[in-house]
Amino acid sequence: MNSKTVITAAQIDLIKESWGKVIPIADTAAKLFYERLFATNPQIAPMFDAVALPAQRLKLVKAINMVVMSLGNFETVVPILRNLGYHHVFYGVKEWHYGQVGATLLWTLDTGLGKEWSDEAAMAWAIAYQMIADVMIEGARQHSRSAA
Repeated sequence: MNSKTVITAAQIDLIKESWGKVIPIADTAAKLFYERLFATNPQIAPMFDAVALPAQRLKLVKAINMVVMSLGNFETVVPILRNLGYHHVFYGVKEWHYGQVGATLLWTLDTGLGKEWSDEAAMAWAIAYQMIADVMIEGARQHSRSAA
């Protein structure tokens, strides 16, 4: 997939519906996300040593919410995501980290939503996440080109 990946209106609806169920438990879901990310990828944990995790959890939820609410008009968040990817390079984020984060996000949604999670929702979220990751990686590559 690439940043030209198309997400359907039905998939956007599934994402918004499932995200609506996460919002009431957003901090718990974000805690679960970071616990899982660090447990399955211990080499990522040191990137967060100087970070206040409660604030980071809030940033994560706000960023996901921004993208979820913009999926119908994704181009509006592309510059923001590209800039985010550019700046994540300074934290040591590598391209392969995006796959780990995506897998952790899907696991978190599956775990948090339980019976309310479906294969269709998982596919929709996977597509949306790939769109996000592609744009952020684009931003990171811009950083690499400008640093060369």
